[in-house]
Amino acid sequence: MSDKKALTKQSPVVADPWAKLRQLSAARIALGRTGGSLPTAPQLEFQLAHARARDAVQLAFDAAEVQRRLQGSGRSVQRVHSEAESRGVYLRRPDLGRRLDAPSRSALAKFAAGDGSGYDAAFVVADGLSPLAIHRHAVAVLDLVWPALTQAGWRLAPVLVAEQARVALGDEIGALLGAEQLAILIGERPGLSAADSLGIYLTYAPRPGRSDAERNCISNIRPEGLGYQEAAHALVQLMARARRLRLTGVGLKDGSDGLLPE
Repeated sequence: MSDKKALTKQSPVVADPWAKLRQLSAARIALGRTGGSLPTAPQLEFQLAHARARDAVQLAFDAAEVQRRLQGSGRSVQRVHSEAESRGVYLRRPDLGRRLDAPSRSALAKFAAGDGSGYDAAFVVADGLSPLAIHRHAVAVLDLVWPALTQAGWRLAPVLVAEQARVALGDEIGALLGAEQLAILIGERPGLSAADSLGIYLTYAPRPGRSDAERNCISNIRPEGLGYQEAAHALVQLMARARRLRLTGVGLKDGSDGLLPE
């Protein structure tokens, strides 16, 4: 069979009848088909998204630049590190990302409230599985949350920038600082529609051993997902409710449809 005849027998690309829904979602829906396979363009887009997700996980965290940007608003900022000494170890040993290394543990002692009263809240900015999300979104969100809380009289601990960190690292940090509650802003696991999604995990009375059922999560924070203003609003509402009810997790519901507390 000649090449010309072979080309004429190729399966045509069949559009998906739900294609219009793609205007409403970044999800991989209504991609069409050619025979029993994806058309070439969606297949190449999938491979590109997969490469971006892998790159986001492996991206070097610029902790010094994040610290500089946070200090630009007059906040005190301290850098800490987990027991995972490298990115490779961090990915292979999640347990090490949940514990501070010895130098960081010692450094935090000087930030604990000297009068024993502790702090109303503490914030950790952590690379997680997407340093890209922190580089792009974390400072902008914290810049909205911080003044809302300080104007309401909250006593806030110095901001901590954590490297090679998992969510549970905040439990040890919060306990060492004597913080009533702790919010960790962390890069979420990259997906095939978003490699730069920021998540915030809030824990009341943080201490090692807390479970995920005892936290509240605000996820998919980015301009294409949950916007900065909406995320900050939701977090401040949750923190105010956690303070009043003295809990977070499954017993605390998001009441962010109201106004920011004064």
